[in-house]
Amino acid sequence: MRLGLVGFGSGGQFFHLPYIQAAPEWKLVGVVTRSPERCSSLAGEAPGVPAMDSLDAVIDAGAEVVVITTPPSTRCELVLRALERGVHVVADKPFAPDLETAQELADAADAAGKVLTVFHNRRWDTDFVTLQSVLTSGELGTPARATFILDQDEPGSLEPGVGDGLLRDLGAHVVDQAIQALGPVARVDAHLDWVDADHARVDVGFALGLHHVSGAYSSVSSSKLGYRAERGMIVYGSRGSYASRMRDVQADDALAGLRPVTVRAAGDTWGAEDPDRWGVLSTADGERVIPAIPGDHTEFYRRLHRALAEDGPLPVRLDEALHTVAVLDAARRSDAERRSVEVGVR
Repeated sequence: MRLGLVGFGSGGQFFHLPYIQAAPEWKLVGVVTRSPERCSSLAGEAPGVPAMDSLDAVIDAGAEVVVITTPPSTRCELVLRALERGVHVVADKPFAPDLETAQELADAADAAGKVLTVFHNRRWDTDFVTLQSVLTSGELGTPARATFILDQDEPGSLEPGVGDGLLRDLGAHVVDQAIQALGPVARVDAHLDWVDADHARVDVGFALGLHHVSGAYSSVSSSKLGYRAERGMIVYGSRGSYASRMRDVQADDALAGLRPVTVRAAGDTWGAEDPDRWGVLSTADGERVIPAIPGDHTEFYRRLHRALAEDGPLPVRLDEALHTVAVLDAARRSDAERRSVEVGVR
């Protein structure tokens, strides 16, 4: 199937293009970028793939699906235009600034009879794939409580615009992970860290308490201004606990210049974590190191193709993405009003 990539900033270059290239089911017909520097980067990363100057141009070139990875403030308009042109859409996260806008986009997709999905690619992070395998095994018993930490030492990558901030950025990922692990969220307690940047008030860190419909509770936190890079996942269940502190393996490797296609061509495994960072399962039988399962964000694009070509399940259902946005809305409101806020359950 034919696909167009709209936007070639760090997201397009490091977190979309390498995985599109690694999925042979897709033919990339063009990338929308006007920057001479980014056009040069595209020529190096994807020789022969043309740079184009508009969404319409890439659709006119035959794209059946477009991936929107432009800055958040431009995304909604482009999603609506793509649906109007009759193509399927992958929207980067956050795919909308609030639930009302997200529902507007969902309604537009329904009216157009086209697929709209959201790039929650961190479902295929190495540490999260491994955690899911532990949960599926049943060795933890019934999950009761979890902690998810995603700190990045990247102050320069914060989006300072109104309605942007870290909660809408990394928060969309880590909240989606918590929901995938423990189920839908019923109620939120939130604290956000705020600073003034570029004449706007922007959140640069958050700590969320998520009360899940299942009765489980998760603590979700992130910061980009703490001058530390830390990832942690701890889950407590009725039979024990599991804890991991793996790296952001795929992002680290992509930013270092590695790509899934070339790594595999060399006979190595993409997304593999060093054994000294593998997680530990603790039960009545003692502690056991759990070998990490290599993650691969290419799986998003493989599943998307199966969904469109073979009527398989989408990699990220739209109702799941809407629920994540609803949780983020509740977190904003909880912080502003200094109280717990109920979330509409899907």
